[in-house]
Amino acid sequence: MQAEMQQVKRTIRWLQGYAVLASIALVVLFVRNGSAEEDVLRARGLIIEDAAGRERILLGAPIPEAVNRVRTDEARVREVWAPGFPDPDAYMGYYQDYSHETNGMLILSEDGFDRLVVGDPTPDPNIGRRIAPATGMMINDDQGFERTGYGVLAVNGGYNVGLGLDTDRIAEGLSLVLQDDGPHGILVGTLADGIFLGSAPAGHEWTGLAEEFQGLLARRDGEIVHQLNLAAGN
Repeated sequence: MQAEMQQVKRTIRWLQGYAVLASIALVVLFVRNGSAEEDVLRARGLIIEDAAGRERILLGAPIPEAVNRVRTDEARVREVWAPGFPDPDAYMGYYQDYSHETNGMLILSEDGFDRLVVGDPTPDPNIGRRIAPATGMMINDDQGFERTGYGVLAVNGGYNVGLGLDTDRIAEGLSLVLQDDGPHGILVGTLADGIFLGSAPAGHEWTGLAEEFQGLLARRDGEIVHQLNLAAGN
């Protein structure tokens, strides 16, 4: 019996060694075939899993669907995000129109929340649709809410380029904005309650002023509390 067990072990080791060599041979053959075809590997999508089998990196045009992704699981959205809004049912109604796709790369947390997206276009934030498709990058917190992003949007025949840093209250904290036909500058806070340093054309909603603006504008509760407008000479 002991001799037979030794023989079985030797056979298993031989099979393991053969499997390793066969795997190496397949990889070499695959790489050599790729080299013969202009060193290009073509695919529609790729999913990278972690050691526990969870989907963690999605690559594609568009990215492939992932079972573990919260954004595309309506039941989980209703469970984890909707209760944080004043009217969960209204939020779920708006959510039906959000875009979740991207051509590029998405990194998921182990719980399935979007953490980093680089693509064209990037998905809509989970709190509302963008004014136009954006090419760029999004970085989210551990619950999938955007905390910073950089993007280029085509709007009204021109381009908006923006870098935003969001607060934990799901609001703009600091924005660096350059619009071809609009404001150029930095906004700390919001338009209704914050400080804008930069320039804007006459009548633009960012200033609410009839004249051209260049300088500093401070608002509290929607009212202008301080204004330094170099363009108007004051």
